[in-house]
Amino acid sequence: MIKSMTGFAEAETKDGVLTVMAEIRSYNSRHLDIALKVTQRYNALEDKIKAFVSKHAVRGRIEAKIHICDDADDSIEFEIDRPRARAYKAAMRQIMDELDLRGDISIDHFVGLGGIVKPVETIRDAEIVWPVVENCLSQALDKHDRMRTREGDFIAQDLSQRLDFIENCINQIDQDAIALLPLYQERLQERIVALTRGIVDIDPGRIAQEAAFLSDRSDISEEIVRAASHVKQFRNIMHAEEPAGRKLNFLLQELNREFNTMGSKIGKADVAHMVVELKSELEKIREQVQNVE
Repeated sequence: MIKSMTGFAEAETKDGVLTVMAEIRSYNSRHLDIALKVTQRYNALEDKIKAFVSKHAVRGRIEAKIHICDDADDSIEFEIDRPRARAYKAAMRQIMDELDLRGDISIDHFVGLGGIVKPVETIRDAEIVWPVVENCLSQALDKHDRMRTREGDFIAQDLSQRLDFIENCINQIDQDAIALLPLYQERLQERIVALTRGIVDIDPGRIAQEAAFLSDRSDISEEIVRAASHVKQFRNIMHAEEPAGRKLNFLLQELNREFNTMGSKIGKADVAHMVVELKSELEKIREQVQNVE
């Protein structure tokens, strides 16, 4: 199946006092690379989140942001820095005594100082939070997968049209190759006449023999068969259930090799031009396949 590696999705899930928001972005990459950012006090969930995300992709760079908000009354508590408070009180009394100041040390002095009373977020057990995170993440990944599939359908349509062009070219080259023997006989005869200026008579049987030898050396029937087989496999892989990117890349390399061989074997100008067009089309396909999972 053709799926794009690029996509975006987000989801939000609420369960009681817990709210989880997930954002997924993905880009092209040769391998699976998961970059995760999660609310700091829930870093213990990172391994579970990465393992869950990895089940939904084979390759590509996936950036996931998970924000977990706890609205419970006991989610935030306060702690007092008692040594700091006592030291501050003692310093204030010392200043008042030394400068003969009058007055009381009130709570306002401590509040204005800062650092005496600090908020502390309580952390819920990861096993309690995980089902909510998993639910939200699952929704985001499902949306992300649907977007990649839609993009993959457009890519598959473009690839199919380009494969049609390649198949037509292969058939045309195959037809042109059939007429090579008479062509080699004619070329050989012309060269002999040009070299001998018509003075020496050459046995027509020998010319036919040499032309057949050249035709055999230029035989591309095996390359035609393999190229056609690669195109057929390409289509099958496109419609298979498993990820296709790596296999399609390999087939493109094999097709390029077959076309190079055809071009080197056949000295016919129109075939050589067609091979150039084929290689150009392969390059366009390769660029598209770089975005296929």
